[in-house]
Amino acid sequence: MSRLMTRTSRWRLPGLLLALVLTVALSACGDSAGSESHAGHEGNSDSSGAFPVTVEHKYGTTKIPSEPKRVVTLGLSDQDAVLALGIKPVGAVDWFKERPYGKWPWTDKLWGKDRPQIVGERDEYNMEKIAALQPDVIIAQYSGMKKEQYETLSEIAPVVAQPKGYADYQAPWQVMSMQIGKSLGKEAEMEKLISDVDEKFADVRKAHPEWKGKTVAIGEPYQPGKFAAFSPKDPKVDFLTNMGFTTSNAYEDVMNNQVAADLSFERLDVMDEDYAVWMSYPGTEKQLNSDPLYRKLEVSKENRDVFLPYENPDVGAALSFNTVLSIPYAIDETVPLLEAAK
Repeated sequence: MSRLMTRTSRWRLPGLLLALVLTVALSACGDSAGSESHAGHEGNSDSSGAFPVTVEHKYGTTKIPSEPKRVVTLGLSDQDAVLALGIKPVGAVDWFKERPYGKWPWTDKLWGKDRPQIVGERDEYNMEKIAALQPDVIIAQYSGMKKEQYETLSEIAPVVAQPKGYADYQAPWQVMSMQIGKSLGKEAEMEKLISDVDEKFADVRKAHPEWKGKTVAIGEPYQPGKFAAFSPKDPKVDFLTNMGFTTSNAYEDVMNNQVAADLSFERLDVMDEDYAVWMSYPGTEKQLNSDPLYRKLEVSKENRDVFLPYENPDVGAALSFNTVLSIPYAIDETVPLLEAAK
């Protein structure tokens, strides 16, 4: 399965071990993150007057008594929204095996020389490392955090879990961003950042009225003869609908309320819309264009397919992150590729 779709098994910490972890954390001196350096709050504005704040989420409400200085993010892309507010998380999870500060061009300057402690991979968290970082708040928006994990983490610090009313990984990026802004006492700053991104999307729609109402399908081949088609609720599809595109009823029916549909090449007809957008690795375009089933599609015959690489440039990663920081980069990289499709 695609590295973007794989969810690792959930790890639960027994109560006795948690008590030991907390004891170690409380006795730790300073930052116990090994050889990596860490930065906490670096924002310039004074948000201390916003506290205490209470944030509602999937598992209830969380009160944050004072301005967080040390932030741990457990959502796959949550660190972006925190960085956008001038705060460098001390801990984050790994997603792309690149480390969250990796090579992403939309965040490299914001991280600078500082590095967060890696405290897990996707939805599997290392509770000992999290506790040792002594966070003031733990944020998990774009995540699949389970109730048991939430309860365990709440013994370490206030936890802001996934937004209420949305399936895991399906909350709009704006909602998740505002949850983070509120948690950090920076709602007004986040509203401005979101407004700037919305304006950039509006500029695209104005420049390309021909895209309005055109249907789009987004897929990713992940092994020979198999591909994933992404739901309209997936961030990558949401990105394109913000440009004016839409999804057909037939495409939505195939999803059956899944985040992504796991399909064989016999169902490549699902991708035969006005535009087919493929998340691609080296060789993806060649693989599809050499497949007889794919060559039969009208979208292929008429060159209305678009291939968005995960790297060089990192546009596929930017769409997958779909954050207040990655979206402007993704727009700049994607628009020319869409313009080239006939």
